[in-house]
Amino acid sequence: MSDDYIYDEATGEWISPADAAAAAPSEAPDGEVEVRDAAGNLLADGDSVTLVKDLKVKGANQTLKRGTVIKSIRLTGDAQEIDCRFEGIKGLVLRAEFVRKR
Repeated sequence: MSDDYIYDEATGEWISPADAAAAAPSEAPDGEVEVRDAAGNLLADGDSVTLVKDLKVKGANQTLKRGTVIKSIRLTGDAQEIDCRFEGIKGLVLRAEFVRKR
């Protein structure tokens, strides 16, 4: 069975190799990872994003409310994470699934 199917840890299911190739994180032609927001829009360095969910910030004793605008994000090279700045929080890293491009 392991020759014909690949175990997908994200879904916990066995999938065919063709489905696994389609589900793999997409890469841009130059080898950079594409980062997509909660709505599926492509994010780039310098974009402004809005939070789609209240997020508790670890170590800062602060909660970022839904609708908060984060300006000039930076991509980290990981398809799931973006680096950004917000007043009073140093070194803030957000997951792309919790933001929407403005």
